[in-house]
Amino acid sequence: MNRGRITDDPNAGFGRPPKRTRPRTKDRPDYSKAELGRVLGIDRGRYQVEMDSGVEVRAIKARPLGRKAVIVGDHVRVVGDTSGKPDTLARIAQVEERKTELRRTADDDDPHERPIVANADQLAIVTALADPPPRPGMIDRVLVAAYDAGIAPLLILTKADLAQAGWLIDIYSPLGLPVFATQVGGDLSEIEDVLRGHTTVLVGHSGVGKSTLVNALIPGANRSTGDVNEVTGKGRHTSTSAEALRLPFGGWVIDTPGVRSFGLSHVTMESVLAAFPDLEVLTEDCPRGCTHADDAPECALDAAVVDGVLSAERLESFRRMSKVWTTPEWEL
Repeated sequence: MNRGRITDDPNAGFGRPPKRTRPRTKDRPDYSKAELGRVLGIDRGRYQVEMDSGVEVRAIKARPLGRKAVIVGDHVRVVGDTSGKPDTLARIAQVEERKTELRRTADDDDPHERPIVANADQLAIVTALADPPPRPGMIDRVLVAAYDAGIAPLLILTKADLAQAGWLIDIYSPLGLPVFATQVGGDLSEIEDVLRGHTTVLVGHSGVGKSTLVNALIPGANRSTGDVNEVTGKGRHTSTSAEALRLPFGGWVIDTPGVRSFGLSHVTMESVLAAFPDLEVLTEDCPRGCTHADDAPECALDAAVVDGVLSAERLESFRRMSKVWTTPEWEL
């Protein structure tokens, strides 16, 4: 008799425990009645959400949503403790369908899109006229991303006390792009008018003055500001994450971190052409496979200019937009 042994098998009881499974079901939780909110910011896995009731809560994301399923600007369904009291944590259970989604890739060879902001209806490209100097190629790239996302673009030129803005206005006026020049302490009434009632995402290089502009538009916003590196001529990152802020005169701005590059591998020529509806109609007479470039044989756009149907300036603007696919970003 083998005392102390449960069974004669010396390996019994040491195997993998039996797998316990719950029966599968097609029924999923219904969050359609859960409270709605808007994601204002994200910090280390914690989401700042303003509920429709006006209460701000901290929340985590439900595991089934995936790693990067929630971005700033998202409208979300929230469950759990939505009181907003200290030390409480709600849970984002569902993301509502996005009206718009601004995306970029790390560079032109990167196949992975990165959603930046959801549900913005305007995109303000913020560019300094000096310190750091403007880069029209970068402006063009962000414009292309705006056209692709279906977001109305505008251009805000900062540091107008340091350089003239006329040459940039001449470049972008044929696009019908609203252009505003401003400086620290300057009149912001025209900019306020165009932002009022909209959700506007601000995009631009580091050091161009996005945070300074936000602080001027929203007293008490206290966004960090920084200087331009004297050696490289590039700005230092001050905003480290996107943040949505309510404008005191109505509407929202979403301040984003300064970007050093803006890849467009996710964008197609068709999406840019769609932003030029007058040209899109004319390209119906182009030969199959026409690239619409300035050296494209028998391009109907060139014929339209000759016939006086299309202005040469308008065509030049479109071709400058389309050139971002064939020109390395560092050359722009």
